[in-house]
Amino acid sequence: MLSEDRWLLPEGIDEVLPAEARRLERLRRKVMDLFASWGYQQVIPPFIEYIESLLTGAGHDLDLQTFKLIDQISGRLMGVRADMTPQVARIDARNSSDDLPARLCYLGTVLHTQSDHLEKSRSPLQIGAELYGHAGNASDLEVIRLVLEMLAIAGLKDVYLDLGHVGIYRGLAKQAGLDPQQEADLFEILQRKARPELLDFLKTNRADGISADMLGALIELNGGSEVIDEARQRLGTADEGVKKALFDLEKIAGKLNQSHPSLPIHFDLAELRGYHYKTGVVFAAYVPGYGREIARGGRYDDIGKVFGRARPATGFSADLKVLARLADATLDNAPEPQTIFAPAGDEADLHEAIRSLRTSGRIVIQELVDQQGGAAAMGCRHQLCKQGQSWEVVPVTE
Repeated sequence: MLSEDRWLLPEGIDEVLPAEARRLERLRRKVMDLFASWGYQQVIPPFIEYIESLLTGAGHDLDLQTFKLIDQISGRLMGVRADMTPQVARIDARNSSDDLPARLCYLGTVLHTQSDHLEKSRSPLQIGAELYGHAGNASDLEVIRLVLEMLAIAGLKDVYLDLGHVGIYRGLAKQAGLDPQQEADLFEILQRKARPELLDFLKTNRADGISADMLGALIELNGGSEVIDEARQRLGTADEGVKKALFDLEKIAGKLNQSHPSLPIHFDLAELRGYHYKTGVVFAAYVPGYGREIARGGRYDDIGKVFGRARPATGFSADLKVLARLADATLDNAPEPQTIFAPAGDEADLHEAIRSLRTSGRIVIQELVDQQGGAAAMGCRHQLCKQGQSWEVVPVTE
């Protein structure tokens, strides 16, 4: 490789320069402080681990997104995390010793083998929160409200919410007698919302008339609050699990309307985010002008079973880089601490003055011997000068 090309980074791998890093750090502090105020405790999963643990219950899509390599010590296959949710599930399963609810949160870089069509980065800064040990609507509501609060402190405007429930599709597929491969094929068709393919599938696989009608209805059951009533009519012969899922969606939406009356809520019963490991309510948050969700989550009960402890769970994740880029200008308008230029020198009283200023929250840049540029060139509007027997902060004169 030519020396002039050595600065190039791999496609989709980016570096964060000072201005963006300040923006990210301000938002990180806000969000992590928010999580802490709700009782969510931070955990830091490893960046790499054995592949069996990393991909447990996560499905084929995550497997394709995971970089893999051989551990030179054990000879076992390892993976670089592409999603932190399975890792946090293991942490809860291996470290919780009672049946009390546990609230965990996390922040860290994940690595993807491929970028998606909108976000070209393959190294998102994933932030999220998980609530373990509670199976009711109250925990789903708490997590959704936490998402909305996170987006509010980022200054994101006109947020709207998509709600769905994978239990509806699972129940209808079971009632139709679909085998696992047929269920997976139908799932792919629904994700594309390809109605002609859906009709061909239902005809080819000879689903009985009632089951075919209900499965075919899913692609049309999207919209506002009227969707729930329409679903009750069109899925009227579904099993009790499907009916309960509709009730749960209605109840959650009703509670959100009370706490967030201006929040637009959209239902989509064919939206099956995370279908391979999600078990209940799924949701995603959107803002106008951005072509995909800015946060997503849902319920994934028993994800910790393979680690020795099955617990109900619900949670969400987002890319902090995306949130920071879409956030309002308040992240940039935060007051900067005073930046002071101090002269070179090893005097004890000079170092004590510098230490005192830094402790008080000011930024002090000390001159290096024989360096190029002075206070103004270094972006400092104030400088530390010896006046009599003491060091004083004075404005930089042009």
